[in-house]
Amino acid sequence: MTITNNTPALDRHFRYGNPAVVCDGASMRAHCRQLATVVTIKGDIHSDNIDQIASYVSRFILAEKPLALDLSGVNSFVPHAISLFYDIDERCGALGVDWTVITSQSVATEIRRQESGVPLSASVPEALHHFAEGNIARRRLLPLLTKSA
Repeated sequence: MTITNNTPALDRHFRYGNPAVVCDGASMRAHCRQLATVVTIKGDIHSDNIDQIASYVSRFILAEKPLALDLSGVNSFVPHAISLFYDIDERCGALGVDWTVITSQSVATEIRRQESGVPLSASVPEALHHFAEGNIARRRLLPLLTKSA
């Protein structure tokens, strides 16, 4: 296992103060946005790095903050990496937060093949829009919950 905190040569966009974490063929970066935390993973997800990826993603599952897992830059995805989604679902369920996955072709193929019920979004903006709609719906209910008869 090799973990470094340098931006890989394939990721040419410099992000001051937020370098990618590179782990055995996958680069990972997290962005905490107003609506959700977006964790982006690029490269290959395989047996050698799935535990490190799961650990990295779980660090960014926060109470009251939805999670968008952007896997649109993943080139290869091994079948047993589906366990990553079960771990995320369990942790998000325990905290009561929404989550979604933005897939690449290889990830989408594996999700369909295993018929796992993973919440999907077409893009990060679509996921953020979905989370914003959920916030609006909860705000509409808030006055009803605080009124007494």
